[in-house]
Amino acid sequence: MRRAVYVILVFVLILGLLKACINRDIPQSEVKNQNTASTFDITYPDNQKNVTVNGVDYLQSQAPIGKFKGTFTSSVIGEGPKTFNPFNSKDNISSILSEIMYDGLLTTHPVTGQPIPRLAKSFSISDDGREYTINLRRGIKWSDGKPITADDVVFTWRDIIFAGLGNTSTRDSIIIDGKLPTVEKIDDYTVKFVTPEPFAPFVRMLSTPIAPKHIFKPAADKGVEAFDMFLSTDVKPEKLVTSGAFKLKEYVPAQRVVYERNPNYYIINKNNQKLPYLDRLVYLIVGDLNNEVLKFEAKELDTISLQGSKVARYKAMEPHSDFTIHNLGPDTGTMYLAMNLNNRKNDKGEFYVKPSKQLWFNDVNFRKAVDFAIDRKNMVLNIANGIGAPLFTPESLNSIFLNKDLKPYDKDIEKSKELLKKSGFVWDKQGRLLDKYGNRVEFDLLTNAGNTEREAIGVMVKQDLEDLGMKVNFKPVEFNSLVNKLVNSLDWDMVIMGFTGSPLEPNGGKNVMMSDGTLHVYNMRLAKDKNSSRYDFEKRIDDLFIKGALATKFEERKKYYDEYQKIVYDEKPFIYIYSPTRIVAIRNKFKNVFPTSLGGVTYNIEEIYEE
Repeated sequence: MRRAVYVILVFVLILGLLKACINRDIPQSEVKNQNTASTFDITYPDNQKNVTVNGVDYLQSQAPIGKFKGTFTSSVIGEGPKTFNPFNSKDNISSILSEIMYDGLLTTHPVTGQPIPRLAKSFSISDDGREYTINLRRGIKWSDGKPITADDVVFTWRDIIFAGLGNTSTRDSIIIDGKLPTVEKIDDYTVKFVTPEPFAPFVRMLSTPIAPKHIFKPAADKGVEAFDMFLSTDVKPEKLVTSGAFKLKEYVPAQRVVYERNPNYYIINKNNQKLPYLDRLVYLIVGDLNNEVLKFEAKELDTISLQGSKVARYKAMEPHSDFTIHNLGPDTGTMYLAMNLNNRKNDKGEFYVKPSKQLWFNDVNFRKAVDFAIDRKNMVLNIANGIGAPLFTPESLNSIFLNKDLKPYDKDIEKSKELLKKSGFVWDKQGRLLDKYGNRVEFDLLTNAGNTEREAIGVMVKQDLEDLGMKVNFKPVEFNSLVNKLVNSLDWDMVIMGFTGSPLEPNGGKNVMMSDGTLHVYNMRLAKDKNSSRYDFEKRIDDLFIKGALATKFEERKKYYDEYQKIVYDEKPFIYIYSPTRIVAIRNKFKNVFPTSLGGVTYNIEEIYEE
């Protein structure tokens, strides 16, 4: 599931909107602290350069010169992509596999976190913090040879994003007091965006992919239904026109996605040769984490993210193996447990959630009782093999916005029982928990099947809650079916899931935390419910996210985001579980690998080559 901005960000920098504040407002002490979280013995070759060759504005890599050959094979868990349209993807796998092919105007520096040019040659922000001027690279081309111009940028933002086509997460994240920014073409290679108010997160939204107008416009002109079907997984590879380092070559459902190098890519090496070095990039579609491990050990995969339980074994193997293990520090996402707080009715006049369960889930004492019953330390020890830490807030442990005043606590079953008694819950002679009306406390607990880590968490949560006399029916569900329950049918009780996130920008979670968000899972509103009443704590979180986005200084913004974390900590609409440490292995035959906590291991895939 995506969390608004689906870029994984780590190192510490907050951009104020004012151009003069971009560097001044970075809390430098935090940068130093983050750098000590993990040890990186390889230095990223910084200072990519703009180089004009024969009238074309290339971006020149400063990495060592590599060899033009080879295939890099990675993997995704589940059933595979649902679309190759990056503007219509609603699941993480589709997002990963579609966005490979499309670059944005900007990207994020893998070490500093600074927004840096990509398709843009340069950019500037006006003194009032409202105008963003983008200067595009002249002469660069789409994979079909057509020029990339301001018309493509304006079309992408005005006719896809602002028009609300496809996944509206980006659009929803940049609405300011009910208004959207504007975008206009100044000339063929210059675009200007204007926001209604100074809006701190907007500069990071400029990493959104840009679409080729000549390819996407016919589908956009036909409306929502046509656009939703555009570039579905049965598309012929030659129909995909891309700006990224790779373009689609082959898709075999439930088996693999194969990409080949884009001969028109605009990044070059120091010899002015067009990257990428690799001939092919392959993603194998593996059913679950155990299958992924088997494929890596069979040398069918070139990289793997290791669960904590696997790290010790792989570390022992490393000196005698053909791979290197990299510690990337705390995971940037969050794992959580949520209850369905929905108290509305469906089109048949039936409650989405059974009324007796509504009484439990909407009782903050019940939610707190569940929270205190969960043994996070035991989960970290037994599931993550000690490689991780308990989590209590919606901001990840490496977020510069983390509210450090919110103290962790241990499992306390007696505290849980006290809270339940306050709300009239009792236990019968068999130790079964009953509510004050005599109803047995029984509910379903769901997670996505195939994710063995979450399945293990589910087993332990079930055991912890049964210590309170609850009857928990734990049911792993196929991922897409589970997503449908969470955001469409709303037919669920309790769930264990996760969100990706940005340690640099809480506004990326706007569509999760705000009451009208497209991933406001715990109290999801369908279109007909948009004007329904909100809980008081939801109203306050809405207000804090609006104020946090409009503030231009780090200190001002942190004040608002600290408070929203405190509300979630107290009200428990999401109960956070633990934060694993990201451990990644990659084959030694690949060079130009420069791991960072921000970028991971393969963020610079165009520079990586096979020796």
